[in-house]
Amino acid sequence: MTSPGRRPVDPLVRLLDEPPDLPVRSGLAALTEALRATGTAVVQSPPGSGKTTLVPPAVALAVAPGGDGRVVVTQPRRIAARAAASRLAHLLGEPVGQTVGYAVRGDRRTSSSTRIEVVTSGLLLRRLQDDPGLDGVAAVVLDEVHERALDSDLLLALLLDVRSALREDLSLVAMSATVEAERFASLLGGAGVVDVPGALHPVGTVWAPPPAGVLPVDERGVTPAFLDHVAATALRALREQEGDVLAFVPGAREVDRVCRALAGSEVDVLPLHGRLDAAAQDDALRERAGRRVVVATAVAESSLTVPGVRVVVDGGLSREPRYDAARGLGGLVTVRVSRAAADQRAGRAGRLGPGTAYRCWGETDHAHLAAHPAPEIAVADLTGLALDLAVWGTPDAAGLLLPDPPPAAALDAARLTLRDLGAVDDDGRATERGRSLADVPADPRLARALLDGAAEVGPRLAAEVVAVLQEDLRAPGGDLVAGLRRARHEQPRRWAADVRRLERLAEGRAVPRGRAATSAGEEGAGSGGRAATSASEERALSGGRAATSASEERAGSGGRAATSASEERASRPPSLDTAVALVVALAHPDRIARRRPDGRFVMVGGTGARLADSTLAEQEWLAVADVERRPGEREARIRAAAVLDEVTALRVAAARRSESDEVTWRAGRLRARRVVRLGAIELSSTPMPRPDPATAADAVRAGLARDGLDVLPWTPAAEAMRARLAFVHGALGEPWPDVSDEALLVEPATWLDLTTDTPDLASGLRALVPWPEAGRLDELAPPRLEVPSGSTHAVDYADASGQPVLRVKLQECFGWGETPRLAGVPVLLHLLSPAGRPLAVTADLASFWENAYPGVRAEMRGRYPKHPWPEDPWSAPATSRTRRGQQR
Repeated sequence: MTSPGRRPVDPLVRLLDEPPDLPVRSGLAALTEALRATGTAVVQSPPGSGKTTLVPPAVALAVAPGGDGRVVVTQPRRIAARAAASRLAHLLGEPVGQTVGYAVRGDRRTSSSTRIEVVTSGLLLRRLQDDPGLDGVAAVVLDEVHERALDSDLLLALLLDVRSALREDLSLVAMSATVEAERFASLLGGAGVVDVPGALHPVGTVWAPPPAGVLPVDERGVTPAFLDHVAATALRALREQEGDVLAFVPGAREVDRVCRALAGSEVDVLPLHGRLDAAAQDDALRERAGRRVVVATAVAESSLTVPGVRVVVDGGLSREPRYDAARGLGGLVTVRVSRAAADQRAGRAGRLGPGTAYRCWGETDHAHLAAHPAPEIAVADLTGLALDLAVWGTPDAAGLLLPDPPPAAALDAARLTLRDLGAVDDDGRATERGRSLADVPADPRLARALLDGAAEVGPRLAAEVVAVLQEDLRAPGGDLVAGLRRARHEQPRRWAADVRRLERLAEGRAVPRGRAATSAGEEGAGSGGRAATSASEERALSGGRAATSASEERAGSGGRAATSASEERASRPPSLDTAVALVVALAHPDRIARRRPDGRFVMVGGTGARLADSTLAEQEWLAVADVERRPGEREARIRAAAVLDEVTALRVAAARRSESDEVTWRAGRLRARRVVRLGAIELSSTPMPRPDPATAADAVRAGLARDGLDVLPWTPAAEAMRARLAFVHGALGEPWPDVSDEALLVEPATWLDLTTDTPDLASGLRALVPWPEAGRLDELAPPRLEVPSGSTHAVDYADASGQPVLRVKLQECFGWGETPRLAGVPVLLHLLSPAGRPLAVTADLASFWENAYPGVRAEMRGRYPKHPWPEDPWSAPATSRTRRGQQR
């Protein structure tokens, strides 16, 4: 008890005068010195060193010794924030909410005397957006920055921005358990690094790979057989080692499965994951008599201390975000844990004494693991980040000191999503709607679904659906309505608490009824808040029926208030199926899907998808809530959806509706049509008889480049014309046109008639010849030549020799002493027998008559006695007849 007149001892001073025996206390003096010198510091220390416990009090005494400023400590997860505050308050001998408090989503325990407040990174981000000056905050301690969570990276960048522009006095401390301390020190402007060595006890490794044939993951996810192996390994560890067991699996479902498998053991089995309510989480973190197995997700990798643990059983799997920017698909995927994460998990066994880590994979497999997990900004969906950047006023992140820049493709895709939601304008700046969405502590898609959905179906029902989407409470067959019914029946405490919280958020913030589902699309289309859907849009939404919006009716009737279709719908309560589908579609308009004739689906965003073993597979339209696309698969898999009607689909995704003229060239034919689409979903098409010439030319060029010229209707006349032109070009060069494939593909519209499916290719090619050369084509490359017999024969210009070829019977050439020349090139004569068989090939007739003809005559006159074989071919009359014919 404090004596009268004597000031009470500061509880933080009392704690640091006799701190717990934690390794980090050796670095507290250096930390204080760094803060006083530059106002920034980086603390590097392994897990279990006590930095989360002792650094915040040291920072408070260094920068705000009189309590005239609060120290805010960030944690990446809610469970870690509450646990850190509870641990520090316990050391101070106080209840949480006095000197030390916390604030997480849906739960806050602080008071006017709170000097250290532990919060999640996401919560501090929202505070920072509302109050960039962080009034009343003296310092921010960023814990676990090595995890490279998206919120943590962005928060660090924004705090550095604030410190440089508004609050030079704001102290910043980054705490890391990895070797990236120097990198963060550079970001903080040359901050001092306080490197505290760890004092973990030795941890042995036992390799425990699954039996042959048991895969950790298959196309359905983590296999039941592998989870049974994890449970069996935990039982083995209980037999072989002392102390409690901490088992790691990737997600809440896997935690529940392993807990059920261990239910018959003679120890307490406790789950630990982020979906549990606070009481259940605290139960797993509370010391107790007797041995136990705690089955946890990655929430127990860092920050948290699970008392009594001397053994870790690591399933070797992690659930991490992945985003496919090209298809607009994102979500959590199960991957192999990194070596760094595996080491951090194993370290949990060495905090109290020597421990053991059982790894459910082989030593050879361990060498192939990634060294570190990828930063979230490099692999995750960036929609939330893009909205935060827009609200901050830096849509492209210019000038912000992010540890890694956001990938351009992912950021562009995020902006497209935000435009669909009406959250940003065409320049990426936050709209009024965007700021409203940013105020909701949820993904922007779910925030839109909550606010707009509340206007359509009521705050309670909208909150229930969004809570289902947040918690991923799916039902067999992917039927989200069944999932909601089950949640209502079972009332999971976490889900029920989220429903209440979301309902309070939705009340008073919803868009007026009748405008909710279209206003976002209108703003997303870059209309800057345009209030009404245009007449053409309404016609498309009602299958061509000309509908007039409410604002148009009011304008045309002297202010008379007319009820729009959406207002009429809002006036009567929707069915549960309709309401769930509407809210899901509001959250994910890009995932609205339509069934194809083959039974598969295509989504507005362009990705093909399938839904197997579900009654929903026969529906025409779906609002897809959860979808995944595995590497190597062409199509995505729909994991949760609700049945949607076409009118609602068109209304909700109005921003993706488009009309365009599509001109394509397929199989040698030009096809032109006017197409109405909802994103990638084709709604209707109308043939166009005369497409735009430039568009047609582009389509033909692309089609011919893809398919080649062989798809065109090449008649013998067209092929002959092309061969003649090729010959003259080869003989004389320019300006005679080049008609090779490469040349003709450059500008097909100059020679190809695009107005007909059966173009006259011969006339088109001839039109390429400029005047006056065009008048000499028949002279330079005649299609036929007259021979001495008076007959004419076709000239072949397509011979591989490059010479024009004339095939003619030998008797028709008597008296022809000089080889004809075309465009200066001698004709290659194929002299034929009376039966049309080749006797000789020559481009020098004089030499043939003189040298070769006597031998041909001697051989042929007996075989063809009815035909003339004169000794003197120079003077003999040329003929196409026999001797008998000549006599007549």
